[in-house]
Amino acid sequence: MASLRCFLRSGKNAVAALQRSRIHSSAPAAVQMTVRDALTQAMDEELERDERVFLLGEEVAQYDGAYKVSRGLWKKYGDQRIIDTPISEMGFTGIAVGAAMAGLRPICEFMTFNFSMQAIDQVINSAAKTYYMSAGLQTVPIVFRGPNGSSAGVAAQHSQCFAAWYAHCPGLKVVSPWSAEDAKGLLKASIRDDNPVVFLENELLYGVPFEMSDEAQGKDFVVPIGKAKVERQGTHVTVVSHSRYVGHCLDAAAVLAKEGIECEVVNMRTIRPMDTDTIEASVMKTNHLVTVEGGWPQFGVGAEICARIMEGPAFNYLDSPVTRVTGVDIPMPYAKILEDNSVPQIKDIIFSIKKTLNV
Repeated sequence: MASLRCFLRSGKNAVAALQRSRIHSSAPAAVQMTVRDALTQAMDEELERDERVFLLGEEVAQYDGAYKVSRGLWKKYGDQRIIDTPISEMGFTGIAVGAAMAGLRPICEFMTFNFSMQAIDQVINSAAKTYYMSAGLQTVPIVFRGPNGSSAGVAAQHSQCFAAWYAHCPGLKVVSPWSAEDAKGLLKASIRDDNPVVFLENELLYGVPFEMSDEAQGKDFVVPIGKAKVERQGTHVTVVSHSRYVGHCLDAAAVLAKEGIECEVVNMRTIRPMDTDTIEASVMKTNHLVTVEGGWPQFGVGAEICARIMEGPAFNYLDSPVTRVTGVDIPMPYAKILEDNSVPQIKDIIFSIKKTLNV
């Protein structure tokens, strides 16, 4: 009898344990989405929301985009709103700017922002300056988007970061997302904005999955342009970056946390207008600053952050000079080992943070 009771008790315990495991496993898993899919979803939702929105560029329609960012949009919206163009950046960018002046809301895709140099007169002299030159009477609601910065094995003419180039020009807004939420929310905000927006993506991030909050999955989700995000709280040093290198900074922070160094990682998200307030508030807390970017060092994004900190109230809180981590001041080499040594690596960020903290 005692053995029977023991058997029944063990059975009940097993059932209870099984029920507990089922309860635990039924918790909803976080939804993940790649940056590519987030961008596609953003354009799909805005094309559906506003009939004035259309996409044009090389191979964006029947081929679904060179990087498949516009996958499925041509089949859904047709030739009038998803438009394949000739290989003529100056031509189709001029068409897009004119369409924006006429009341439409174009999304102009460059296969890579290196090719935007062919159309820089249209971007700077036509799109960026028209609102000012018309005394505010003529808006130019257009998004210039495409992959920016170094990729892998594409050498000197396809590897430049244009964040500082375009952020130098008044009249433009310049956006540089990192995560899938950044990509979706900022692209939707850019399409709805009445100013020309340069939207800098990164080819190496397209296939990277990120967790998406319930809010970010909604059709009304937008990330405000001009607002940075603190991705990791810390007390010892502020590390500011944008685009792909935010991930590098978080990886470096995880390594340094094991050594007792707590890094506060700030994801800029927008280059112009720059959220100086968030950076200053972080520097006032940590008393140290490191900037990280993939572009060249001279007159770069990090240089502008340094200038603003020096000119503002946070300067008096610094316990050591600001350190910049940047790409090397040369055209991008083709050989992989040289390429790896031409852009910031996690070890470079760790070294610079330790140097700043004098540890």
